[in-house]
Amino acid sequence: MWGNALAASALLVAMLGPLMGALVDAGGRRKPLLAACSAVTIVGAAALWFAKPEPSYALWAAVCVAIANAAFELGMVLYNAMLPGLAGPGRVGRLSGWGWALGYAGGLVCLVVALVVFVQADPPPFGLDAASAEPIRIVAPLAALWFVAFGWPIFVFTSDTPSSGAPVGAALRRGTARLWATLRGFRARPTIFRFLIARMIFIDGLNTLLAFGGIYAAGTFGMDMAGVIGFAIALNVSAGLGALGFGWVDDRLGAKRTLVISLIGLLAAGSLGVVAPSAGWFWAAGIAIGVFIGPTQSASRSMMARLAPPERINEMFGLLAFSGKATAFAGPLLVGWVTLATGSQRVGMATILVFFAVGLALLLPLRVPGEAE
Repeated sequence: MWGNALAASALLVAMLGPLMGALVDAGGRRKPLLAACSAVTIVGAAALWFAKPEPSYALWAAVCVAIANAAFELGMVLYNAMLPGLAGPGRVGRLSGWGWALGYAGGLVCLVVALVVFVQADPPPFGLDAASAEPIRIVAPLAALWFVAFGWPIFVFTSDTPSSGAPVGAALRRGTARLWATLRGFRARPTIFRFLIARMIFIDGLNTLLAFGGIYAAGTFGMDMAGVIGFAIALNVSAGLGALGFGWVDDRLGAKRTLVISLIGLLAAGSLGVVAPSAGWFWAAGIAIGVFIGPTQSASRSMMARLAPPERINEMFGLLAFSGKATAFAGPLLVGWVTLATGSQRVGMATILVFFAVGLALLLPLRVPGEAE
């Protein structure tokens, strides 16, 4: 049920992301749609409070997560498209890296607050009932409140795209026509098309790595829950530092070179993780992987910001979201079936390296305007 819910959510983003971006490019204002996506995300997260630890509430939890996740990802299409307008010349990579790094930092602080104040507190605060898992369930409203607390400044302190004044129906028709024209005209933009294909493949590998890392740590190295949580925290810290540091590299060497370095790093560290003889070596591999996760994400965003035509920026970031969701099932499916066929988690996890290698091979021949080869 969990897998199906996330798959449905990803499919919704893949279908609506490019269309929503094209609609904004054709019709004007971005903030109202971003506010609507944010509101649905917040409500969907907060509604998880009502999911009690009983099988009858599993469907409610899955639906809430699917809706909130889809709304969040669609909002990210609009949020990412703001990057070129907010960053000054020569600062796109830096700002993208800082954004990812702060996102990791904020998530970690929220996690620590949740663990210390609610999950591990004995007795639970505010009269929360441990018997009905309220100290766990309160984490969802906390996440919703966190989103409100740190999300509102973007609506107050940033400018919006001007409205064309066209009715929604007319803007939707014009946006749809523009989107189809873009898809048909990819021959005229081979660099963007090849980049989207490359990203689709290496992001599949990255998402699969994040989804299965905890399972691999527990199954192959015998980590308990505390160990897995500690490993996740270390991974997020190194990913945040990597995004922060490589933001400068992005602006100095270019997004393509940053991605190439990051993918080579993921291949090397991932290979170490596959053959690691002990938990200590696995920890070392995981921290190294984290260093290259952040710049892989942030440089992908800055590269699209540099490649996209200004008049189609929202549409292009919609297609970027599509490239991250269109084949999201492939990595988990491959890892699962190879693990089942071989009886080895190591062999199953090794298939992720293929995604990084293929993505790197597609990326290497790209010539990015304004970047030295």
